Amino acid sequence: MAKKVYTDYFFDEPAYNTHDGGYIPLVTPKVEPQPLAIPPLLKPDRQTDTDDYYTVTAQESETQFLPGKKTKTWGYNAGFLGQTIVFRNGKQTHMDLENKLPELTTFHWHGLNVPGPITDGGCHAPVYPGETNHIDFKVHQPAATTWLHAHPCPSTATQVWKGLATMVIIKDDVEDQLPLPRNYGVDDIPLVLQDREFHDDNQFDYRADYDPDGVQGHTALVNGTVNPYFDVTTQRVRLRILDGSNRREWRLHFNDDLEFAQVASDGGILPAPVYMTKVMMTCAERDEIVVDFGQYQPGDEVTLMTDDTPLCRFRIKSFVPDDTKLPEHLVDIPDEPPTPDLPVRTITMDGMDDEVALDGKKFDMSRIDARQKVGDVAIWEIRNTNSTENGMVHPFHVHGTQFRVLARNDGPVYPNEHGLKDTVGVNPGETVRIKVKFELTGVYMYHCHIIEHEDGGMMAQIESYDPQHPQTYHLMDMDTLRNAFAKEQGIKPEDVWMPGM
Repeated sequence: MAKKVYTDYFFDEPAYNTHDGGYIPLVTPKVEPQPLAIPPLLKPDRQTDTDDYYTVTAQESETQFLPGKKTKTWGYNAGFLGQTIVFRNGKQTHMDLENKLPELTTFHWHGLNVPGPITDGGCHAPVYPGETNHIDFKVHQPAATTWLHAHPCPSTATQVWKGLATMVIIKDDVEDQLPLPRNYGVDDIPLVLQDREFHDDNQFDYRADYDPDGVQGHTALVNGTVNPYFDVTTQRVRLRILDGSNRREWRLHFNDDLEFAQVASDGGILPAPVYMTKVMMTCAERDEIVVDFGQYQPGDEVTLMTDDTPLCRFRIKSFVPDDTKLPEHLVDIPDEPPTPDLPVRTITMDGMDDEVALDGKKFDMSRIDARQKVGDVAIWEIRNTNSTENGMVHPFHVHGTQFRVLARNDGPVYPNEHGLKDTVGVNPGETVRIKVKFELTGVYMYHCHIIEHEDGGMMAQIESYDPQHPQTYHLMDMDTLRNAFAKEQGIKPEDVWMPGM
């Protein structure tokens, strides 16, 4: 049977961010093409057959994005973004989280199934300037592309904009056996897609750019590179793509409509490859695609685009012919039935601008909004209450779990949504049904991942509990957080700028 090739972006076109009143179009900067930066792999401090030990340092630096002055940036063990961290399923992991920044931050393991709220690294796990926190967890989930980013509500957006985000790759024995490229930096390439605005002397100015519906910039960055190219030296290349933007959606395609195969989403490998010429990503989603450049000759150039803007040029070099084909079936994903007699949890994503809310309420970090027993398999229905005429896609994210997407408006899910997910874009007026299971106890946030929306209160918390082992959690509160920022900035608490709150 001939394979199906999808040629549309799936999402509702009237909801694209290009229709936003505050939309910032991308402009290709007039700078010489630069080699795509490939973040180095973070080296463990120590490693055994069963345990890995790492130090992750949040630090200040300067980065040369454009000709002229360097830009003041933040990063993880790097000037901007960070070194790529690789975990192995089944290994015990020990992390020292070091803060060399002038203000408190947190280290959120987006997509990792770890205990909450401290290990998870949301707003309840601050690491203060000059201090180091230690966490331990066992990696117990399939191979996937996840990420690490700052999450100190309501300053998540500011710190991510400055650079605090990096890719985290999980490996396992199942993925090892699949015919996928996996030579990091050669045919297995991370692509962190972001946009930034550069002000006087090439500096970021988040406050000047602030928009409660999400901050955008005119310049695309790929792994922190402006106007990048990548030299293709193998016929097949795997791209691990992360929408690491505060707001921007990416509608990706090649300039000649080259076909590619999506082989993984947020939580890991898909059951089967999905062949397409276009894919749209909302904030925080990850897509892994395999591109076959076999039809090209040395000297050819193929460009990855978003809408009409070039993102990265793939310059074809000589390579050894490779006739490897993807199998029709990749992995089996367990599909547990819902726990009997559990009510459906309904969640509404409400508003835009400063009026965003979940279930009609603004986030309160000391309030638990819902509870779900560990091991229960629950159905959640997520409704975007925005108008279908002028609303926006809200990417819905849950900490501490990977879920299954069951339906969109009681109809089928998108073809590339049959794997595990932790973030799903919800169209205006749409209800998306997902199946959620927590395997560990903790307090976890769920929210819109337009980062200014979560900072602005479009967020709530759920406790995953074990009735045999009840726990009490010390949760951060806004006064404590505001006082800490005031002390670090040398100002009065009432003068702390907390956009959206």
